[in-house]
Amino acid sequence: QVQLVESGGGLGQAGGSLRLSCAASGRTLSAYAMAWFRQAPGKEREIVAAISRYGGTTYYAESVKGRFTISRDNAKNMVYLQMNSLKPEDTAVYYCAARSSPYPGHYQTYEYDYWGQGTQVTVSS
Repeated sequence: QVQLVESGGGLGQAGGSLRLSCAASGRTLSAYAMAWFRQAPGKEREIVAAISRYGGTTYYAESVKGRFTISRDNAKNMVYLQMNSLKPEDTAVYYCAARSSPYPGHYQTYEYDYWGQGTQVTVSS
């Protein structure tokens, strides 16, 4: 098993940047594909970005492509989400998730086995 803890959320301004971190403990992170999801009030949880176990493959939702970057440091058991050019519609709770597979799959919530508790990101206009 792996335990995930997100940090780095908070209040950001439109056009600004935030960096989310996800710290993993338990089994080594390199055993998992990783992803960031988000859930806004009244909406379903949706994929933001995903990365394969060694970082060779990444995926981004259209809404964040060109603005967000997912990365990982397996030696440190960390996953990151750099968020630039923030928009008010990026406001959501952001979740780090791990999939017991080398690849991110089809970016659906049911494919991910372990989840963090979430971190709130609020973007003001």
